[in-house]
Amino acid sequence: MNQAAIIELDASRKGSEKVIEEIVRLEKRIFPKHESLARTFHEELRRKNSGLLYAIVEDGEGKVKGEAEIIGYVMYSWVTSLCASITKLAVKENYRRQGHGEALLKATIEKCKKRNIHRVSLHVDPERTVAVSLYQKNGFQVDATIKGYYSSDRDAYRMYLDFDP
Repeated sequence: MNQAAIIELDASRKGSEKVIEEIVRLEKRIFPKHESLARTFHEELRRKNSGLLYAIVEDGEGKVKGEAEIIGYVMYSWVTSLCASITKLAVKENYRRQGHGEALLKATIEKCKKRNIHRVSLHVDPERTVAVSLYQKNGFQVDATIKGYYSSDRDAYRMYLDFDP
């Protein structure tokens, strides 16, 4: 299993545009067009209340392997001072089931806790059982089923995780 470094995107840093473009390409490959944020990705990142973490492969000694390959990302925002929302969490297909999605999720949860957020919520297709299991394993609970969330024939679970105040 490859180790991954989780990095917080700083859009003002040199090279960040290349990272964003790579993530947009991933977004287009992973999500159907009507679910993709590829066209609005830059807008989402410009908001002061949003964050993006991404994972790159590193060797067992904590060094980046060759050109930094982005293997996954999570986009989140804090809707209010007490509530955050995970907008996207994705991992490249050949890196799935290796703990990278969970590492990204846990890093996001820690970022939210540091901001004194009390609840993190998200939406997920109930048929994406691996994703639902990941969220439940990390303490998320199903709050409701939202009919027609993704399309007329695709629902979503609204899930949440509360932190002790």
